[in-house]
Amino acid sequence: MNISTRKANLLKAIAPVNRGLQMSDNQRKDIFAAIAYLEEVNPNPTPNRTPKLLDGNWLLLFTTSQELLGIDKFPLYKLGEIYQCLRVSDAKIFNVAKVQGLPLLGGLVSVCASFTVVSDQRVKVNFERLVAGSQTLAGYKNIDSFIERLRSPKKLLAIDAQIKRTDQKGWLETTYIDQDLRIGRGNEGNVFVLRRV
Repeated sequence: MNISTRKANLLKAIAPVNRGLQMSDNQRKDIFAAIAYLEEVNPNPTPNRTPKLLDGNWLLLFTTSQELLGIDKFPLYKLGEIYQCLRVSDAKIFNVAKVQGLPLLGGLVSVCASFTVVSDQRVKVNFERLVAGSQTLAGYKNIDSFIERLRSPKKLLAIDAQIKRTDQKGWLETTYIDQDLRIGRGNEGNVFVLRRV
């Protein structure tokens, strides 16, 4: 079976589960099998040596991360699009989750991190900053312009706090990547499937 068929099978398996929010045990098994099947034929097994392939904005299609999916459990709010934006030349990762609520209650939660390459697939992640608040007050227009705002040292009109933890053990491994799809696995056993935007 070729790569495009394996990719199509994975995308078909994750389509009905709303990024992992609504998933039966059978769907979970099918998704994990499709992920492993695609990882077997990773065309770029040393992604950290090809920064151009990693760099850019990635939209989350599926995850097992309860930290991310848990945002959906707040009353009156629904989890919107989630992005992971990699700026390899700066060694930065920006996770941005849009939250939809009642009219005028559109919000966002963003975590900014730096990373250090530790192998051809793995980076050590150090979380540095949390930004949460109204999309309007934080100046959110689109993902690119917002990442530029986050890259500037200027504080935003939102909860904008430094994360100061010396015991961080976070890491992220890219287990599959091509021009438009990326699979990552994290230190807590979480899996992420993302599409380039």
